[in-house]
Amino acid sequence: MELARSFVIRERDHRIHNPFSPEKLATLGTAIRLRPGMSVLDLACGSGEMLCTWGRDHGITGTGVDISTPFLEKARERAAELGVGDRLSFVHDDASGFVAAEPVDVAACIGATWIGGGVEGTLALLGRSLRPGGSVLVGEPFWRLDPPGQAAVEGCGASARDEFLDLPGLVESFGRFGWDLVEMVLADGDSWDRYVAAQWFTVRAWLDENPDDELAPAFRAELDTAPLAYVRYQRRYLGWGVFALQRR
Repeated sequence: MELARSFVIRERDHRIHNPFSPEKLATLGTAIRLRPGMSVLDLACGSGEMLCTWGRDHGITGTGVDISTPFLEKARERAAELGVGDRLSFVHDDASGFVAAEPVDVAACIGATWIGGGVEGTLALLGRSLRPGGSVLVGEPFWRLDPPGQAAVEGCGASARDEFLDLPGLVESFGRFGWDLVEMVLADGDSWDRYVAAQWFTVRAWLDENPDDELAPAFRAELDTAPLAYVRYQRRYLGWGVFALQRR
């Protein structure tokens, strides 16, 4: 049970594995009104930056769950670096079936709603760990503009137009699933750049270090095409945000 090696390589230098800057992550923590002692569960936590910085800045306790051993090692190192290792734990497990032993104040899945088969299933999964009156956080892409054709759809990393909703459609779906939207923080062009463009630097460095690796041809092809697809399509048409929800 491990994350695909290509993904781990591509994002090996990332602390935040989605199009959020440290500033936006800090804004989110303030926006949902975290207080010392609140408990947070982060499913598919990656390298744990959200829990670690919120532990430092807001005094929360938390548990992160992920299938990537390398990312979890980075999370534990980061927690120790920030002096919050005694309040956080990181678990190597399949987040798609994980439920907290005790109800938490905030249950989150930031950018990995495939663990629940989509937004509705992920919200149901998060809700199983949530205390009454608590909040869930879900990170999800949406169409900023209607993609003009299949090339634009695929350039945004989707296989079909209906793989994502537009922002009004996504917000409407939360209510249909039984949740009130109470806050949101959206990615912008700069935070998208720092997430996606940083991967190109990492991939190029990895290729220089590993020219004969079995993944090298695929990464070489990716570096030949990904930057143009990003600036032509993804940066323009695809949005992303984190949405804070409470049960109706």
